[in-house]
Amino acid sequence: MFGPAGRRHTRQVRIGKVAVGGDAPVVVQSMTNTDTADVAATTRQVAELWRAGSELVRVTVNNPESAAAVPRIVDKLAMMGVEVPIIGDFHYNGHQLLAAEPACAEVLAKYRINPGNVGFGKKKDTQFAQLIEFAIRYDKPVRIGANWGSLDQALAAQLMDENHLRAEPWDAARVLREALIRSALDSAERAVELGLPRARIVLSAKVSGVQELIAVYRDLSARSDFALHLGLTEAGIGSKGIVASSAALGVLLQEGIGDTIRISLTPEPGASRTQEVIVAQELLQTMGLRAFTPMVTACPGCGRTTSIFFQELAQTVQEHVRARMPEWKISHPGAETLTLAVMGCVVNGPGESRHANIGISLPGTGEAPAAPVFVDGEKTVTLRGEGIVREFLGIIDDYVARKFGRGAQAG
Repeated sequence: MFGPAGRRHTRQVRIGKVAVGGDAPVVVQSMTNTDTADVAATTRQVAELWRAGSELVRVTVNNPESAAAVPRIVDKLAMMGVEVPIIGDFHYNGHQLLAAEPACAEVLAKYRINPGNVGFGKKKDTQFAQLIEFAIRYDKPVRIGANWGSLDQALAAQLMDENHLRAEPWDAARVLREALIRSALDSAERAVELGLPRARIVLSAKVSGVQELIAVYRDLSARSDFALHLGLTEAGIGSKGIVASSAALGVLLQEGIGDTIRISLTPEPGASRTQEVIVAQELLQTMGLRAFTPMVTACPGCGRTTSIFFQELAQTVQEHVRARMPEWKISHPGAETLTLAVMGCVVNGPGESRHANIGISLPGTGEAPAAPVFVDGEKTVTLRGEGIVREFLGIIDDYVARKFGRGAQAG
C-alpha cells in the first residue's frame, strides 16, 4: 500500500489543549495580518481562521499597544466560544513587552522567538534568557524559529571563518544552511540549560526556496528530536505560493518530517486570509495524513464536456460540504472522510463515481440527458432536469445523516 512514511519520533509539546509532535497528527496553524492593537479586527480574523480549521493562530506582538491588546482578544474569543491557542510572535523587544504586560505573558499559549533578532551583541544572550525565563515562569512552550532573512550574522561569520580552515571548504550556501540549523539547535540547547524542558520546545528553520527547505529540515530532523514546525518563510502569492509550499512540505511530510505546518501565502487583494488554512488542510488530506472535510474528485473536462454544468456542480458541492463541516464535525463525526465524485461524461464517469462514497456521472456532449448517481459503488438513482443540483446535495446530506450521525454510530 502506498502512503506517507511513518512519522519520525519527536518530543510531544502541549500548546494549550493542542498536542504537537510525538504521535499526534500534524497540526495546521496560521497567522493574522491585522494590527494586533485593533482588538475587534484581530478577534474577528482569529475567529475566521479557527472556523476554517486553523488549530493554532499566531499574532504579532511588536509594541506596547499590541501586548496590551492580547488579553482582551483572548477574552473576547472565549466569549465567542472560540477555543484556539494564541501564539505571540516576538522580534527585537519581546523581553520588554512581556515584562511590561504580564497579563499578555500569561494568556499566550506559546511564545515564538527568533534567535536572529532577539538581541544583538552583548545584549543577545541576556534578552534571550529573559524570554526563556518568562516561558518558565508562566509554564509556556516556545518555538525557536530561525529564519533565512534574519540569520544570526555573528554565527554566520564564525562558521564562514571555520569553513576557511577546512581542507575541503563547503560552498557558501551549505555554510549558511549550517548557520541556520545551528542557530535553532544552539538556541534550543541554551534554553534547556536555562531550565526550559525539552518537551516545551518547537524548532523551525525557514527559508524561501523549495530545495533549500528540504535540505535544511532533513538535516535538522536528523540532528534533534524536537518537534518541528514546517513552512516556507515567504511562499508567494496565488498558485506560485501554493505550488512551492506543496512541493517542499509534501516531500518532507512524505519522509515523516514535520509536526505542525503553516502555508505562508501572500493573500491576493481582497482574498480571505483563510486560504492558507484550506491549502494546508488539503495538502495533509490529499497525502492521506489527516481528514478535514469531504473531498471532491472532479472531471477536468475535455472535448466531450462542452457544458460547464459539471464545473459548476463540482464547485457547489465543494462549497456545500465545507460550509457544513463546522456543524458536521460536532454532530456527525467522521463525515470529513466522505469521498465525492462529480464527473462529466461516460468515459470515466461511472467508474470514478463507483470509487467514491457518492458519485454522479453527468452527461457529456451528445449523451442522453441523464445523470446516474452511485452510492458506495451501487447505482441508486438517475437524476434529470432542473433539480439535479438540489437533489444531489440532498443525497449527500442524507448519506451523512445516515452514516455518520451519533445514533448511526451507536447502532
